[in-house]
Amino acid sequence: MLRSYQGGTVAALSSTLLLSLLMPLASAGDLSRFRNFQLGSDVSTVLKQTGANPVDVKVVHRRPALVQLLEWRPQSLSSATQPEPAQDISFTFYNGELFRIFVNYDRYETEGLTASDMVETFGVKFGEALKPSTVPKPVAATYGDQEEPLARWEDADYRFELSRSSFGPTYKLLGILKRLEAPARTAALEALRLDDKEAPQREADQKIKDVEAERAKLEKARLVNKPKFKP
Repeated sequence: MLRSYQGGTVAALSSTLLLSLLMPLASAGDLSRFRNFQLGSDVSTVLKQTGANPVDVKVVHRRPALVQLLEWRPQSLSSATQPEPAQDISFTFYNGELFRIFVNYDRYETEGLTASDMVETFGVKFGEALKPSTVPKPVAATYGDQEEPLARWEDADYRFELSRSSFGPTYKLLGILKRLEAPARTAALEALRLDDKEAPQREADQKIKDVEAERAKLEKARLVNKPKFKP
């Protein structure tokens, strides 16, 4: 596992927090899942595992492929001494198949943990880490934020990446089903192209709908007000 990260290991690292990180993880070297969530699962399986409502599944786009997103905030683990370290987890589906898991860890539950601590902990499940690119990646959603890659675990079918955001700082984990990564990226680009191409027609159609809605509103008011109007 990688050992060359800045900062020393916290001397009095909480064993409770380490257990909370380790307990959901399976046997070493298993890159097919995170906790009980299997990459490649269908939407109904993940809904059952999370207890989420089907209406919580959002459609990102429907064509050229159906891409759906479920955002979930897990509850605390089995006891009060084992807090839930994940603040939220996002599941992305490509044509009904789970291909992406994104975990955002609670900054307070990982406070004091160094990059080495995190890599070592995840290594219990994923095995020896591969060294990622050292170039920080900007995070578009957060002004001034930088995402620092820390470690990567990969085989022929799956990939997990651990990173740290400067905002907080917070740790993030990304899991990918590799065979669907390229199709999903291609579909997203094509969806944007189709949206841009059809935007003028959508705007024109919306204007017509708005005019018709306003006309219907005025006609309804006319039918109500005309009989009772007295000059």
